[in-house]
Amino acid sequence: MMRNVLRPAALAASLLLGTLAMTEARAGDDPFTWMEEIEGERALTWAKAENARSLPRLQNDPRYAGLYAEAQAIATAPDRIPGIALAGGERIRDFWQDRTHVRGLWRETDLAGYRSGAPAWRTILDVDALAKSEGGNWVFAGVDCLAPDNRLCLVSLSNGGKDAVTVREFDAREGRFLDGGFSLPEGKHRFDWIDRDTLLVVTALSPAESTVSGYPYVARLLKRGQTLAEAPEVFRGDRKDGGYGVNGQVFRNAGGEVEAVILTRPLDTFSAEHHLLVGNRTLKLALPLRSTVQALVAGRLVVSLEADWAAAGLKAGDLVDFDLAAVRAEPGALRPDLVLRPTESQSIEQVASTRDRLVIGLLDNVRGQVRSLKRSGAGWTSETLALPADSTLTLTSVSRDGDRILVSAAGYLSPTSQWLADATGGAPERLRSLPARFDASGMIAEQHWAVSKDGTRVPYSVVRRKDAPMDGSNPTLLYAYGGFLVSQTPAYAATPGKLWVERGGIYVVANIRGGGEFGPRWHNAGLKLDRMRVYEDFFAVSEDLIRRGYTSPRRLGIMGGSNGGLLMGVALTQRPELYNAVVIQVPLFDMIRYTQIGAGASWVGEYGDPAVPAEREMLLSYSPYQNLRSGRPYPTVFIETSTKDDRVHPAHARKAAARLKDLGYDFLYYENMDGGHAAAANLNERALRQALEYTYLMQRLMD
Repeated sequence: MMRNVLRPAALAASLLLGTLAMTEARAGDDPFTWMEEIEGERALTWAKAENARSLPRLQNDPRYAGLYAEAQAIATAPDRIPGIALAGGERIRDFWQDRTHVRGLWRETDLAGYRSGAPAWRTILDVDALAKSEGGNWVFAGVDCLAPDNRLCLVSLSNGGKDAVTVREFDAREGRFLDGGFSLPEGKHRFDWIDRDTLLVVTALSPAESTVSGYPYVARLLKRGQTLAEAPEVFRGDRKDGGYGVNGQVFRNAGGEVEAVILTRPLDTFSAEHHLLVGNRTLKLALPLRSTVQALVAGRLVVSLEADWAAAGLKAGDLVDFDLAAVRAEPGALRPDLVLRPTESQSIEQVASTRDRLVIGLLDNVRGQVRSLKRSGAGWTSETLALPADSTLTLTSVSRDGDRILVSAAGYLSPTSQWLADATGGAPERLRSLPARFDASGMIAEQHWAVSKDGTRVPYSVVRRKDAPMDGSNPTLLYAYGGFLVSQTPAYAATPGKLWVERGGIYVVANIRGGGEFGPRWHNAGLKLDRMRVYEDFFAVSEDLIRRGYTSPRRLGIMGGSNGGLLMGVALTQRPELYNAVVIQVPLFDMIRYTQIGAGASWVGEYGDPAVPAEREMLLSYSPYQNLRSGRPYPTVFIETSTKDDRVHPAHARKAAARLKDLGYDFLYYENMDGGHAAAANLNERALRQALEYTYLMQRLMD
């Protein structure tokens, strides 16, 4: 199991002040709160009726069938690169989906066979067969196997793609669930192995043991044969805690022995206490609240800082370490050593540990590199591994019984490749390369910088045909996210390349603030009362595309999901004249009630609290739901959500559509009855969603 992979112009002041009283009144008089009952009969009837009205407008378009066939061919292609993970020794495992196995196969082979190009896969678990035999709508949600042999595993299964899962113990060698094995009922559990007969489990035995945002906050040590109610409690947060509930990390040595167990208690979205579990008690560590425990290697506990630690002379973005023995002896008097300080253009994206090395995935001006660090008496020495340049490099798996690492490399026009590297050095081995999914011979990927309202330079990437005219006539799709320290790095543009750029469109990705492209400072610049900076960055990129002649408001469309869906709503309500198409995916939309819907209370650290007057005023200034008004030049938007989304509640999308309808605007709406926060439970559903989106974009921007 890989440890800790970290991390998508405002209204004039007079207009803003003029709308606050109006939005305040509407905030307390919401006629659509009944849509917040996630599977309420009235809400589902409404959603199905909107599906029936909207889908024919897209699926009857003569282009839809071809787009769906192309999207499905990409999603289910048999020559995709398997997402393998190192499973100990020479074994590798992956989870594979295709047209025959739409729910997927968890399977295993050996590295030599995989290298040969003709591996003999052994199926460990067939999720399609399981769903059929049990009559369940199972979506595979991952496994956690006990090192070092990785035979005993905890399999998580989601009903339709929800975050909540049921957990069952599974014997990966024999391919069967264990009778009387560990089992957890549906919930948003956190768990890890202590040993073959003991689990660390964070779960809620009753609603009172979940935070207001729906995450568990009580940790227990569960012994084989015990019920959850019999398991002794070892740590407890509080129902009023923000963030995502208590979490546990179990750190092991190469032999699988536990070296440390860290329990993290989030106080809000980004601030948390850290506690060391010793027996059945915990010791609070004197770490800054804005920090993350990343790895344990060579007896050193490695921690990243998301805010300045002034007392220690350290900065946000720094990576530091502590002697574990000293941490145990004096948990209240920690002495950090600096491991790595990124430059202004850099960001630490991933941190992992092999048997002997610390491995870091780094961004530099939104381009990747992987560094391997070794600890000696003189401190850490570092080398950069010889992996493809000008690419996004992603650590996908690391070995704990050795120093092997798996890395994925990709660029917008460069098909993804898979590399096996040794953290101790040497030339990495390319294991697989994805065949080209579109003809990139006449295309170019380029980076530009826009200047935001406050003078900040904001990078964005453009994928286009080399002969695209610079006269504003190009249909252009702009994608962004802008939140939660999530970086938008170059990735192979298989679907947009095939479905959009090949047909003459331009594809753009903006690296706006709120993300992590330049470390915590880039993220922190857009929090709470500073949220408008995120949206101003997005508008600046939009305007820069128009200024450079790539596109025009008539031909410019935008897309974003979740937090990016909120961004789309803000763009719609604040700058509708800039866009002719808006794809709003699984969005937040009502930022006055968001803390009372789904898991919204866990995001107060990002957006602010509607119960705090100054923060409420800021939220009201941009909350799309409260700022929808009649008589505005809104384009026909396409809103998507999923009934099974138990993270960002479908009520946001439903209420957005209902409000637009109430105001007399045209819109398209699609609510997938499965799919969770991804809005798709399997590959076919993903292809369907993509075909709908690109049909809509062609209707709005190409016709």
